[in-house]
Amino acid sequence: MEKKKLFIATGIYPPQVGGPAQYAKELAKSFRDADWEVIVRRYKLEFKLPTGIRHLFYFFKIIPAVIQADLIIALDTYSVGLPATIAARIFNKKIIIRTGGDFLWEWYVERTGEKILLRNFYLAGRSKWTKKEKLTFFLTRLTLRLASIVVFSTEWQRQIWTKPYRLAKVKTALIENYFGPKESFTLPVGKVFLGAARPLVWKNLDTLAKAFLAAKFIDGDLRLDLELAPYGEFLTKMKEAYAIILVSIGDISPNLILDAIRLGKPFILTRETGLYEKLRGVGIFVDPLNEKEIKDKVLELTQPLEYAKWRSRVEQFTYTHTWDEIRDEFINLSDKIV
Repeated sequence: MEKKKLFIATGIYPPQVGGPAQYAKELAKSFRDADWEVIVRRYKLEFKLPTGIRHLFYFFKIIPAVIQADLIIALDTYSVGLPATIAARIFNKKIIIRTGGDFLWEWYVERTGEKILLRNFYLAGRSKWTKKEKLTFFLTRLTLRLASIVVFSTEWQRQIWTKPYRLAKVKTALIENYFGPKESFTLPVGKVFLGAARPLVWKNLDTLAKAFLAAKFIDGDLRLDLELAPYGEFLTKMKEAYAIILVSIGDISPNLILDAIRLGKPFILTRETGLYEKLRGVGIFVDPLNEKEIKDKVLELTQPLEYAKWRSRVEQFTYTHTWDEIRDEFINLSDKIV
């Protein structure tokens, strides 16, 4: 029997660092384990090309993979999602788009420096959007409407997107991110809070740094680690860390926190996240725009009894969602596509 063929369209892939890169790698491995033939196409030269040209270049690059595919999974809505969806429509192929982050919101925040919360972004109107941003919104909405199914990792993001992008719920689905099985806990080396993230406005690193500096005046042993590293090296740093901290102004389903839970590490996380309902009571949540609250929670977590309490709560969270389950959920969705 001929193997079924999957084409994964992704902007980044290991050794590049980032959640989508790791997601593409692990999803591909799981499908191969189920005896699918998997083709992955990522951005290479495209990174050096201007918007529009890069989409066109990627479109022509992926045509052979699209023609062969029984199923296409695109891991964003614009960079690879737009060209992959157009190609899928031309060649009458099934395509599932996994939304990941919010490209337009991230783009707007970086351009303006305005720390508008993701949940408020589409409610604020479009008067401040540039022509390029309005075109991106239009093309993203077109892409989502043309996709066979749009997959979200959290209900939080689906609720934010449904109205502005005019999404019919019947064409959307939820597939949660990867929640791995527990690994053995490693005692921390000092009071290192690991908060590594790309230096982007929406990651809110300036507020984190100020809050942490204020905390360090009270507890001089505190150290904040914001340095990125390849995934394997980064996990080693996480195992040795005291706690994990992420205070973005919007983070849908951050892998940093899911890895922290797997490794048994207490965490401080922004309330502006799709993980809030699932992890409420498991970790500490903060208002990302409240510098004092962030400082106070950092200091609170340095207290032995508080640390023991939150470490215990992380240990007691035993929910898992494996790559094989994620793969099967994609296959089940594919089978429902007419």
